[in-house]
Amino acid sequence: MGGEASRRYVVSMFSYPSGDLHMGHAEVFAISDAMARFARMRGHDTLFPVGWDSFGLPAENAARKRGLDPREWTYANIATQADSFRRMGISFDWHTRLHTSDPEYYRWNQWLFLRLYERGLAYRADAEVNWCPQDRTVLANEQVVHGRCERCGAAVERRDLTQWFFRITDYADRLLDDMAGLRDGWPSEVLAMQRNWIGRTESVDDAGRTMVAYRLHDWLISRQRYWGTPIPIIHCGGCGAVPVPDDQLPVRLPDSGYRLSPGDSGSPLASAEDWVAVPCPRCGAPARRDTDTMDTFVDSSWYFLRYPNPHYTDGPFDPEALARWLPVDEYIGGREHATAHLLYARFITKALYDAGLVPFTEPFTRLTTQGQVLMGGKAMSKSLGNLVDLRDQIERHGPDAVRIAMLFAGPVEADVDWADVSARGAERWLARVARLAAETGSGVANSDPAGEAATRREVHDTIARATALMEAKRFNVVIAQLMRLTTILRRAAESESGGTSPAVRDGVDALVRMMSCVAPETAAVAWHHLGHTSPVADAAWPVDSGERQDIPVV
Repeated sequence: MGGEASRRYVVSMFSYPSGDLHMGHAEVFAISDAMARFARMRGHDTLFPVGWDSFGLPAENAARKRGLDPREWTYANIATQADSFRRMGISFDWHTRLHTSDPEYYRWNQWLFLRLYERGLAYRADAEVNWCPQDRTVLANEQVVHGRCERCGAAVERRDLTQWFFRITDYADRLLDDMAGLRDGWPSEVLAMQRNWIGRTESVDDAGRTMVAYRLHDWLISRQRYWGTPIPIIHCGGCGAVPVPDDQLPVRLPDSGYRLSPGDSGSPLASAEDWVAVPCPRCGAPARRDTDTMDTFVDSSWYFLRYPNPHYTDGPFDPEALARWLPVDEYIGGREHATAHLLYARFITKALYDAGLVPFTEPFTRLTTQGQVLMGGKAMSKSLGNLVDLRDQIERHGPDAVRIAMLFAGPVEADVDWADVSARGAERWLARVARLAAETGSGVANSDPAGEAATRREVHDTIARATALMEAKRFNVVIAQLMRLTTILRRAAESESGGTSPAVRDGVDALVRMMSCVAPETAAVAWHHLGHTSPVADAAWPVDSGERQDIPVV
């Protein structure tokens, strides 16, 4: 088990705990859960991890407004989201759970920073940088949209500051050239966005020499905020910038003595004087810790490497688990991450490969990008007053109906306008399947050879189509096929007298197996009605008889 042919490592971009789950989460995790369940039913050794991208400015700002420690706000939201994931029935492998704000995790952020520093890929320099006056921190170029902070919308200023950078420009050519190996697994739109962002251009100078230029700049990773990974550098008057020794990691955030609002351009950590003042690790003279924290995109640039064994203590990731599961087979998330998270993850993976720490150069074999969930044609937001509460939708319609409504609304990559979606239609179909299973399970066996042949052909036709469609991630068409099969089986059952034929019974059995990938709660109930004692989640995907080998996927 665990070989590349038999394994499936399915990863959704992890959640940020800014509150409870929202409708966008419902979409991406309904998609990824369907993929993971399908892989398990096809006999693949499957890993479907869960974690939280739990450092970051929104939590710090929310905590400051409420007079809380960011830890209180963050971990309370994580608990709320974990409960909502369970309500939705997402089949995570919960033993993989990690939070990037845990010292056991960010210790390895610091360790990786030091390895990059040793290789000349992390450096400190004076530079004109983007400054957000509202959030009081620097921003990477990727976090500025049309001259404004992508998070708060404030007009960005330019300031001269000393900052930390990762030398991503050293990898510009490889990031471009290696896209050739991603063409079969990544959306062309995402690759085009990265290609344009890197922006390699060639020209000829007056001497006839070819000149190459790039739009890409080095990744600015230092932030003047508290709730992030402390940069593991100590500044000594005599020795300069000195790395914190590995055996002193993690450099933990101070629990007290800091101010979240230290002033215009100071870091909150600079106000924690007892934390800042330390002896130099090299000469022992009085020195000071670096008071910036890392961009949270550093946290998310490698978390998928740690998931398979999040409790490993001898390094950032377990080499045996890495060999078993990586690279990620299926990665799911928004295309808006093309020029930041997805690019950074590719860069870090290549840097780790060059350091001999991982045996591959690309982190994600296949990438699925889902559309946005809108309301009335606009992105959901508190300011527009068009937020739809996911928990309310689950309580009103049930988790399966919300999943089905989301997946049935259109292709995975298309935007979904919740104003045009009805979960009630999904509820009605789920109820029809449950009734059909209950009646089939309690019916007396009957045989109608003529009717059986036609029913079996329809069932195997649907199995063949649904299998191909699931592999193609055409979940909306899968659901349409299952709805059609439900109608066929209902009519066949009603046409029989004195009992239920084996063909109908087998057909309902296959229907319930297939629907368990997209409506697991209803499938579990229907499976019980059919008389099974083991969970439907442990059942195999139904197999086509072989009579329908060349059915087109439409």
